[in-house]
Amino acid sequence: MKEIVTIQVGSYANFVGSHFWNFQDELLGLAESDDNFKNHGLNMDVLYRTGETQQGILTYTPRLVSVDFQGSLGALSCHGTLYNRPTKASTDSSVWRGPVTTLASQPIKKNLFLQSLDSEENECANKSNCEGSSYSDDEIQDKSIVECLENEVQYWTDFSKVYFHPKSLYELHSFWSDFNDFSNYGIGREAFSTDSHAEDVNERLRFFVEECDLPQGIQFIVDDYGGFAGVAGEFLENIADEYTNIPVLLYNVRNSCSNNLDATNRKQAISRKLHDAVSFTTLSSFCQLIVPVGLPSLNTGRLAKYLTLEDQKPYHSSAIYASAICSMSLPSRIEPLCPSPHTFGSITINELTQMLAGQGRQNTVSILDIAMPAPPLSGGKRSHQIFLKNLQALSPDIDEGIEDIEALESIIVHGAFASGLKRASTSEVKYAVQDGYSKMEVKPKFYNVSVADCPLPIPLPFPSIFGSSIGEYGEEEVVHDPERLKRVDVKSVPMAARLRSSKAVLPFLEKRLDSLRGMGGSELFRNWGFGKEDVDEIAETLSSMVMRLKGGDDYDSD
Repeated sequence: MKEIVTIQVGSYANFVGSHFWNFQDELLGLAESDDNFKNHGLNMDVLYRTGETQQGILTYTPRLVSVDFQGSLGALSCHGTLYNRPTKASTDSSVWRGPVTTLASQPIKKNLFLQSLDSEENECANKSNCEGSSYSDDEIQDKSIVECLENEVQYWTDFSKVYFHPKSLYELHSFWSDFNDFSNYGIGREAFSTDSHAEDVNERLRFFVEECDLPQGIQFIVDDYGGFAGVAGEFLENIADEYTNIPVLLYNVRNSCSNNLDATNRKQAISRKLHDAVSFTTLSSFCQLIVPVGLPSLNTGRLAKYLTLEDQKPYHSSAIYASAICSMSLPSRIEPLCPSPHTFGSITINELTQMLAGQGRQNTVSILDIAMPAPPLSGGKRSHQIFLKNLQALSPDIDEGIEDIEALESIIVHGAFASGLKRASTSEVKYAVQDGYSKMEVKPKFYNVSVADCPLPIPLPFPSIFGSSIGEYGEEEVVHDPERLKRVDVKSVPMAARLRSSKAVLPFLEKRLDSLRGMGGSELFRNWGFGKEDVDEIAETLSSMVMRLKGGDDYDSD
């Protein structure tokens, strides 16, 4: 088995990760009851590990290391809930006999969704109670939960329905979730290097890696907007040193709100642009493939036709990015040696990174695209071309007008409809995608196609973002009720996602290179722990990235 270890660093990365693991948990549950998911043909052991509690109860938990602020877990303990952590006896030997004042914060109250999970668990433990609730009661409860989540989500744990291993959740003690000055690469770099943070986190990663038989790679999700970029940089450097044969697929995720800078504050604007250049370049040097993710708004483009999001809510935008990452992870879970009529196109993280970044121009920056929901295969002569053109980029600062005959692409389509509510077979989808590529005016140099029968399952805590034209299973339908603005009972959606190495990413790279060239910032760099040689090396790296894509030498690192 080729396992994947997932790492999530930063608040927004954990919002994305929370949705990601909810999808996996839903997939595991539906595999036992829903015909669309019973034969999904995916090996969930790639992402999960088996274990056992002190009471001998078997567990199945994500192979995950999550890093965030202290106090970022809300009502969840950093030790999880599966394993009983023994209470430490007091070892205080102080001879102080004076008054003692204890300062303790009130425990955070669980929201209605988390309370419902506890109630469901207790009911299942007592089966006689499971028969007491009616369908209508459940429906009313679900509507109340949806309303609660839409209005009350503060922490990523507020909508998480997954059990975690005690070694999975790590809080940066002394840095609280309301800490306002964690805004740049240097602060995070220094914070992670102090105390025992680096040692503790590396030990947790070692625990998960060493129990793997043959790890295929690390899926790393980082919120690179502020100080957590520095935390991730230090963490990734250790991974590069200690696990030289394990490739890292890195998703740099950003909340939509983080793109809205105060244009009147020049100092802040300069600091932000320099941070972006340093963060991206440094992180990219420690991974095999880096994927920038995060648009200023998700209410534009093709997604806006089917989805209605509130950009200011991390709970909303992170759900879209998690959907795309979840889809892109499916090929790495398809069994290569066990052919199945339900899946096609197994590709490991190592194979993916080699395909997109290890050949040709060796461009290590890829663009993430998504179609949510993916369109049906039927629809006229040009339907297959429309299928590919329905994809929308989730990566910022790219130029879709650039045509690139050297492009490299890997696409996954799952749960697609042939027409109506009839699912297309794996072979039908494969041939449709291949036919679409063959009819493109400018074809990529190489492309890989993966297909799976199962759609993306939509769990209860997923936000209410589907428009009124989306049906229960993600199909497009005619709206009969003009007052219905959203669909809240969507159970699954067909999906398409793509990673591509393309010249379209040039504006993203040039923007960061221009920031280094035109803004000075030597004092800022010194404060962040970078000397002149370090800055020169960063500029050289960015310049090389640009030159590889341009195929010329009109850029230098001067």
